[in-house]
Amino acid sequence: MLRPEKMCRVSVTGSKRAMEQTIEAVHDLDMLHVTEYDGSWDGFEPGNSLDGTNEVADKLVTVRSLQSILGVSDEDAGPTRVVTDDAIEDQLETVRTEVNELDDRRDEVRDELRAVEDRINTMAPFVTLGIDLDLLRGYDSLSVVVGEGDSDEIEAVLADSDVETFELFTEDGVVAVFAQADGDALQDALVGATFSRLEIPEGDGDPTAYLEELEHEKQQLESKLSTVEDELNELRLDHAGFLLAAEEKLAIEAQKGEAPLTFATTENAFIAEGWIPNERYEEFERALSSVVGDAVDIDRIEIAEYDSEGHAESHEEVEREGGNSGEPVGSSVDAPEPESERQPQETVADGGVITMGDDAPPVIQDNPKGVKPFEDLVEVVNRPKYGEFDPTVAFFLTFPAFFGFMIGDLGYGLLYMALGYGLYSKVDSDVIKSLGGVAMWAGGFTALFGVLYGEVFGLHQLGEVVWGGHPPMHKGLQPAYSDYALAWLTISLLAGTAHLAAGWIFDFVENLSHSLWDAITESGSWLLMMFGLWAWVFSGANGAAPDFLYTAEAGVFAGNPYAWGFTGLPAINLFTIPGLGAPFSAWLVLFFAGLVLLALADPIEVVEFLNVMVNVLSYTRLAAVLLAKAGMAFVVNLLFFGAYVDSEGGWHFGIGGMPTIPEGTESVMYHGYEVTSVTFPGLIHSGIAAALVGVLILVIGHLLVLVLGITSAGLQAVRLEYVEFFGKFFEGGGKRYNPFGYERNYTTED
Repeated sequence: MLRPEKMCRVSVTGSKRAMEQTIEAVHDLDMLHVTEYDGSWDGFEPGNSLDGTNEVADKLVTVRSLQSILGVSDEDAGPTRVVTDDAIEDQLETVRTEVNELDDRRDEVRDELRAVEDRINTMAPFVTLGIDLDLLRGYDSLSVVVGEGDSDEIEAVLADSDVETFELFTEDGVVAVFAQADGDALQDALVGATFSRLEIPEGDGDPTAYLEELEHEKQQLESKLSTVEDELNELRLDHAGFLLAAEEKLAIEAQKGEAPLTFATTENAFIAEGWIPNERYEEFERALSSVVGDAVDIDRIEIAEYDSEGHAESHEEVEREGGNSGEPVGSSVDAPEPESERQPQETVADGGVITMGDDAPPVIQDNPKGVKPFEDLVEVVNRPKYGEFDPTVAFFLTFPAFFGFMIGDLGYGLLYMALGYGLYSKVDSDVIKSLGGVAMWAGGFTALFGVLYGEVFGLHQLGEVVWGGHPPMHKGLQPAYSDYALAWLTISLLAGTAHLAAGWIFDFVENLSHSLWDAITESGSWLLMMFGLWAWVFSGANGAAPDFLYTAEAGVFAGNPYAWGFTGLPAINLFTIPGLGAPFSAWLVLFFAGLVLLALADPIEVVEFLNVMVNVLSYTRLAAVLLAKAGMAFVVNLLFFGAYVDSEGGWHFGIGGMPTIPEGTESVMYHGYEVTSVTFPGLIHSGIAAALVGVLILVIGHLLVLVLGITSAGLQAVRLEYVEFFGKFFEGGGKRYNPFGYERNYTTED
């Protein structure tokens, strides 16, 4: 689970006469992640596409173009079908002709429609102006200009210009200027005014009549366009299944035809390499041999173990029929190959054969089914590299717990679970389904903590029913349980220390692949600094921390909430610092020892030594969000139900009614409590109108808390994972396992 699935590098070598048959067999197995030949071997060149691949590619482009024109989607597929080459050859040309003719007609109608719409837009201001079009042109001694602008400003500008005689006609911002002046002179005079000139359209007579003709022409074109689109839609319904199936078949043929481009080839032979899961090698060899027989050699070159930087650390060589790993591959192909056409026999430094490339294996994350939804959240940062720890399981174990701890409410938890189930079961997107799975786990932990807190939608009736009024945990809003608020702050720090320690331990194990010294200096140094610093803090030495973090007397771990009697760690003072009179604790020795080791590993990182304090303090957001969300739910319920305070300072929601304290009386007995004051009477107890408003506030308020639970508790928990935890050991950058094959959806070979 913590490591990706182990991969092995496989070589398939044979005569070119068997290459096409081998490609078919490997493609059907859908197992080999092919390595592209990098051109580094003497005498070997990348292969060429199979005959007919270019024609297949052209047909594939045609099919996809037709799908785009018709708007074909997966929902149009229909049942799977067998599609032959002859069917594609005959039917595709027929469909292409019909679709292209209709598409050309649609383009023509659309162009005509756009032209008419432009003319309508041009005519609209002249309809507003209300002057016949023939009166706006054709004068010998007058210049006419029409446009949009401020008529008063235009008149003022013209009055101050050299234009002596002019007249304005205006309507709703459209202005026609008639002037006894040269056209250029009139235009120059209008430069100083707010005026946007309009071209006078062709035609004579009333512009309203022209506009009506254009509107009628527009309706005719829209009808034509609708007819063409209906015909195209009929074609989509008739041929969508064929086009989807044809695309799939052609895509498979193109994939097979282009496969040799990744091979190393000579005139007579080919070599293909790639990665498969090591545990499936026997299955791969057996299945491929059953199809191609002795026409090719199938060899497991290495079983790769890679370090965290993706470099080959070790591999297992497998004996071949032709000899050991240094002997030529392909000795059992149909015809012997010339010496220049054998696989290179040089070895790398660790004894392995030269391979097509130094690419790291692809990554197949090996997680249980219930953990799978969290893989997509990890990939938001990056896919783990082949040789590093996969943090998915750690994410699964901590993220829902953090989220559930912060919200901690049975009602909210059940709603989160319902929402997650809806996404997981109803949505097709793999990413959304994964988010649904994560939401179900987070909701489950929210409900679990809600039971422990005894809360449902911020109310404490669950604690009365399940725990007899004494749930094992409290959020700390009640005065009688205020010590819990301090306890959660302390526990947040302890949880942060444990979480960060796990991250640095992962890093320690990864660095062991380099050397024990690297692990101690690069990872162990941070562990020593963190434990030394926080042990010193929890010892309370020299006022290193507030009393509530470590003393039983402060009540955090005393009788309330838990009788642990924790009084802090021993200070273990070694000596008094000269000149300061302050004791020097043994815990600080661990801290400074870690600091020295870090300096030996990388002096630059010493400037970040305070991260061991800052990162742990970041986890106090767990307690902060817990109290904030509890407070929001409390306010919503307070407004609706109201609350009263008893003589011991505890508050109670007025679910069963609200007590009344008579004048001159300091308290009254109500439901077994000596009530001293009413905090708020509650909208439910204040009349019908107030109750209706209260119901609205109750529903919207709890929905707001529900949503903010995602945006605050969810994001804060994710931040702790991504920034604090992942940053200690996780880099990512792995390649997705992409085997040579195709998952059929629309076609069948039967």
